[in-house]
Amino acid sequence: MRRQRRTKLVATLGPASSDHAVIGRLFAAGADVFRINMSHTTHDKMRELVTTIRAVEAECNRPIGILVDLQGPKLRLGSFKNESAEIATGADFILDTDAAPGDATRVQLPHPEIFAAIKPGDTLLIDDGKLRLVAIEAAPQRIVARVEVGGKVSNRKGVSLPDTVVPLAALAPKDLADLEAALDAGVDWVALSFIQRPEDIAEAKKITRGRAAVMAKIEKPQAVARLADILDLADGLMVARGDLGVEMPLEKVPGVQKEMTRACRRAGKPVIVATQMLESMIASPVPTRAEVSDVATAIFDGADAVMLSAESAAGRFPVEAVATMNRIAEEVEGNEAMYLPSLHVLHTEPEATGSDAIAAAARQVAETLDLAAIVCWTSSGATGMRVSRERPKPPIVAISPIVATGRKLSLVWGVHCVVAEDARDQDDMIERACRIAFKEGFAKAGERVIVVAGVPLGTPGATNMIRIAFVGSLAAGET
Repeated sequence: MRRQRRTKLVATLGPASSDHAVIGRLFAAGADVFRINMSHTTHDKMRELVTTIRAVEAECNRPIGILVDLQGPKLRLGSFKNESAEIATGADFILDTDAAPGDATRVQLPHPEIFAAIKPGDTLLIDDGKLRLVAIEAAPQRIVARVEVGGKVSNRKGVSLPDTVVPLAALAPKDLADLEAALDAGVDWVALSFIQRPEDIAEAKKITRGRAAVMAKIEKPQAVARLADILDLADGLMVARGDLGVEMPLEKVPGVQKEMTRACRRAGKPVIVATQMLESMIASPVPTRAEVSDVATAIFDGADAVMLSAESAAGRFPVEAVATMNRIAEEVEGNEAMYLPSLHVLHTEPEATGSDAIAAAARQVAETLDLAAIVCWTSSGATGMRVSRERPKPPIVAISPIVATGRKLSLVWGVHCVVAEDARDQDDMIERACRIAFKEGFAKAGERVIVVAGVPLGTPGATNMIRIAFVGSLAAGET
């Protein structure tokens, strides 16, 4: 099943999309990767979803990626006497360690790490930013805050601290259990929520040990400030615009989205743009014009993937939401006069490595000679990702003997993944590359493709060979 677009689609599964029939329809409509949100999913349900996705994958004979999104540390208030209280704007409000039910003047904050880290002048946001407080006094067991924006607040509402680096582990006990369960189930990507520093990624990578790729969700200002260091360790980024828009001024989020997209383009790592992309389709069969423009902007910027959250997980029109996003991507990418130039504006010079030089050369040769496709033999997926970084005009076909590699690459821009037995030698490699490009509909008999690989075969990261081959002939063409 060949997609008529390069940008990948991520669909979140949930109550509206958890059975085999709907997941199959979502894939047919355009979903390349399925996201499982562990904030709302038990281990048994997660394993059931993975089994169902793998069954759909077998039926469609195409690698499908699975992304498990960990909940991350949640900071919440305690409870109130009457389950809620009205906090007055301009008043002083106390957050303390006393477990007694709160009222309009105080409430418990059961997180000692906050008391240790907060400073006078730091902001506290409650209930997704609906209430805004500023600390004026900070003690080991008591914070006095001035209420800048008041309102009604109820039990266990979330607390965000955009100005404070809270010494929390990125993996809470629930996340550690969820991560081990996800790895045992054989998922392809794990996303870490509410990270603040690169050490959070390093902690997860010690546990995954290469069994799944690690994606950093950027949803806190502290993570934006250390974006370069985080990206060095992470395998990809997610622009989690919902929480990011709570913790920083909304008008700054579009710029951060572009900054993250460009950083990932330079690094050759995938980036997902997520949250509220087609939000109105939770209840409506058609999106707003603004939402269509929002999705199109992410695609014009060269994002590897765009993501649906509640639209596909709990909305009334999950399949229609995926199909709509698919049509938007096809229309944007079909406008070559606008799309390709916008991608090349962000093009960066290859790094001084053999793999990057080969990938850049493959793009230049393929475009100069108007070749039908770039075919990559890849064991780890690195070759496919480096070629994708170049955002070439010809399509990219990645052939791998490792199904996990194909699943991982299902998130990467422009890469059409095929799982096949490894080549016996270079001649077999070229012959089968041509045959697969023809069979998958990327090249016709008599057209040429460029083949990129590493020699000796099966050596991860050893991309060092380019050959041009005629499809439909055993001749390998020019070296």
